[in-house]
Amino acid sequence: MDDMTIMDKLGILSDAAKYDVACTSSGVERRGNGRDMGNCLSAGICHSFSADGRCISLLKILFTNECIFDCKYCVNRRSNDVPRATFTPEEVCELTMQFYRRNYIEGLFLSSGIIRSPDFTMELIYRTLFLLRRKHRFNGYVHVKAIPGADARLIQMTGFLADRMSVNLELPTAEGLRALAPNKHRKNILTPMRQIQNGIAENRDEIVLYRNAPRFVGAGQSTQMIIGATPESDYQIMSVAESLYQKFELKRVFYSAFVNVNEESTLPALPGGPPLLREHRLYQADWLLRFYGFQAGELLDEKRPYFNVMLDPKADWAVRHLEQFPVEINRASYEMILRVPGIGVKSAQRIVKARRMGSLDFQALRKIGVVLKRALYFITCNGQMMYRTRMQEDYIVRNLTEESGREKLSFGQDGMTYRQMSLFDDFHFDSEPTVVDRNQAVFGQL
Repeated sequence: MDDMTIMDKLGILSDAAKYDVACTSSGVERRGNGRDMGNCLSAGICHSFSADGRCISLLKILFTNECIFDCKYCVNRRSNDVPRATFTPEEVCELTMQFYRRNYIEGLFLSSGIIRSPDFTMELIYRTLFLLRRKHRFNGYVHVKAIPGADARLIQMTGFLADRMSVNLELPTAEGLRALAPNKHRKNILTPMRQIQNGIAENRDEIVLYRNAPRFVGAGQSTQMIIGATPESDYQIMSVAESLYQKFELKRVFYSAFVNVNEESTLPALPGGPPLLREHRLYQADWLLRFYGFQAGELLDEKRPYFNVMLDPKADWAVRHLEQFPVEINRASYEMILRVPGIGVKSAQRIVKARRMGSLDFQALRKIGVVLKRALYFITCNGQMMYRTRMQEDYIVRNLTEESGREKLSFGQDGMTYRQMSLFDDFHFDSEPTVVDRNQAVFGQL
C-alpha cells in the first residue's frame, strides 16, 4: 500500500464507494464570502439534478476500504480478497481542492470502512474535514458518514464541519442485521442518529440567539437500507422508513437494491438480478410519505404486504379506493387533489391557485402540467369526465399497466441505478483511456 500513488488509491476507493447511495441534495444556502474557496448554494449534490434543473456532482469516495467487520453482503468485508487502499487526510484534501478548482465537482461525499476501530476511523474523518475547512478554506458542500460506535465527541466535532451526515441503517430490521452483520448492532447505529438529531435541534436554538453561531449538520441527516438481502416485506420496510422520519427527523431514507457481490450461501441468489423495480417502487412510496400526506398503513398492510410492481404505489392505492373517486377538480381539497395519480405537488398547487380565477377544464389542466393519461380515470371538471370511463378496478388497472409497461428506468447493465461519474463520460473513445490519460485529465494537462 505504501507504494500506491494517490491516483491508484482513487481508482480503488471511488469504485468501492459506488454501493453507497445515500448522497443527497445539500439543503443549505452558503454563498461565497470572498475569503474561502467555494460556496454551497441550496441545490442537489452527487450527480443529481438541482431544483433549478442543473446537473451537479461531487467527489464520492471511501476514506478506506479496509474493514474490521465481516458483513456477509459487503464487498469490502474483512474476509474478501480485494485490493485495499487508505487515503491520508492530506490526500483527500488535495483531491477535493484539485477537482474543485477544475470545476469537476461541487462538493465531497466521504464514507469509510472501519479501520482499527470506530474511534480511530472517525478521528481520521474529523482530521480530514478540519484540514479541508480550516487549512484549505473549503467552503463547498461536504457530506460524511458518522461511524456507529465512535466517541460522541468526535461525531459532534465532525458535525460542525459537515453540511450533512448519515448513519447507514444497513438492513431494515434488527433480525436481518444479526443474520448478515453480526458485528453490528441496531443500538450502536441508532445512538449516533439520535445524537445528530439532538445536536441539530440544540444548534437551531443557538442560531436563534446568536446569528453567527456555527452550524451543526445544517442540511440534516440521512440513512440507507439494503433491500432484498433479507426477507422483509415492503410493508415492513416502509413502516421502518416512516418511523425513522417521525422519530429521528431524517431528511432522506435511501433504498439500495441488494447486489450479490459475494459467494455466500446465506445470501439470496437473485436469478433475475438485483430487485431494481422493487427499489424503484419503494422510492416512489417514500415520496408519498414525505410530500403527499400518505401513511405506510394506507399504502400496504399485513394482508397485502408488497407493492404491485406493475403500478406505481399512488395509482395502486387509487384503484383500490375507487369509492373516493372521481374527484371534482374545481372543488376538491388540496390534500385530495394530491392523491390523484398524474398530479404532483407543483401541479396541485397550481390547480388550487388557478381555480381562484375561474373554473378549470381539461385543457387548462394539461397546461398546468397534469398527466391526463393517468389522471383522467380519477377526476371530473365541472361534473364531466374527460371520456366515458368505467369506474371498475380491472378496467382501470389494465389501461394503466399498458402505459406503465412502457416506463423507462435507467438501470445500468451491471444492475446499478447509480454509478461514479468518470472524467471521460462526455466523450466517445475508440479505446479505453490509459492511466497517463487519466492523470493528465485530473491535473488539467489535456
